[in-house]
Amino acid sequence: MGVDTLASKFLGCCLFAVIQSRSRTRSCNLNFGYPVTRLDIPIIDLTPYFEGGQNNKRKVAADMNRACEDIGFFIITGHGVDPELCRKANDVSREFFDLPVEEKLVIGQTSDEANRGYEALGTEVLSATIGKMTPPDLKESFSLGPINVPDDPYYHSGAAAPHYARNMWPERPAGFRKIIEDYVKVMEKLARDLHQLAAIAFNLPEDFFEPKLDKPFYILRALNYPNQLENPDTEQLRAGEHSDYDNLTICMIEDRPGGLQARNIEGIWIDVPGVRDAFVVNIGDLMMRWTNDRWKSTRHRVVNPPRDLAFDSRRISMCFFAEPNYDAVIECLPTCHGAGEPVKYLPITAGDYMIEKFARQAQGKEWSAADRMRFDTSDTETRFIK
Repeated sequence: MGVDTLASKFLGCCLFAVIQSRSRTRSCNLNFGYPVTRLDIPIIDLTPYFEGGQNNKRKVAADMNRACEDIGFFIITGHGVDPELCRKANDVSREFFDLPVEEKLVIGQTSDEANRGYEALGTEVLSATIGKMTPPDLKESFSLGPINVPDDPYYHSGAAAPHYARNMWPERPAGFRKIIEDYVKVMEKLARDLHQLAAIAFNLPEDFFEPKLDKPFYILRALNYPNQLENPDTEQLRAGEHSDYDNLTICMIEDRPGGLQARNIEGIWIDVPGVRDAFVVNIGDLMMRWTNDRWKSTRHRVVNPPRDLAFDSRRISMCFFAEPNYDAVIECLPTCHGAGEPVKYLPITAGDYMIEKFARQAQGKEWSAADRMRFDTSDTETRFIK
């Protein structure tokens, strides 16, 4: 065993010890691998996958599969993303949110169909997507879509246009666009790696998803959860309960008071802690449909900090929503149905699904009877609550 390998194992043990010592409740457990309970958020080291070899890849894919079947959330290390780039993306986002509101609103979001630009504090109600109206979320955001979109009718005609809409960039802070675009590029690559692992997990060719991901309409959202100087209203959270609509989401989060929680299949809310130089990954609605409900698109939320910590609880998150091509048909994977396991969902394009979900979020309405007939779906998470 080489020196580098020994050092890696030693650092992994140290990280595990630190995390264990910081766990505040039983709902904040972490586990480096399996077996785990449904009160655990597993940590998956991607290093063997990048080292190559079918056995290494199958081992990581099997760990990912178990996590996605159990809770739909996991934490990845060994991902190869430069921590300095992550720090720069976090810092420059913080600088942007520190600008005067009037300056940020110059690039304010103007369309419900395209997540682009700035959205002010207290304007979004994420829980509306599950038909639950609450006071507005206590966060602000900056969103962008694909960068370097070609001047081609595929991207700009008809139903495609909202998904590849022009991004809006602030004039300040200096270097913002370059840093964020660099971050997007590495997130897109990491998302492709995770899709390759998903294909391996379902005994499909490793490149199965590639034709469906060569023109992705991903979304990056930088989120600022400010210090809470006043008490929130009843049922008001930093981010209301919801599921993500995409294939999978890759989040860089901070270990600050008032954080991310995921709901397991027993209905228990589990704290998802921020781990240094790691990312949180969760499964979205599209991947759940692709896998015929084997993988869970789990409801999650961002809770308020305890009042005694609220005055120093600011939190920055960077969430990359990995989407396929807008015209990719989301239909049951060939290895996810068979005798005794019928197909649960009708095929639908990714773009149609997303536009409808964005509209429901804006209108604060749950799926109607007509929607259920058209999309063959309703509240995609309720069935997982015992």
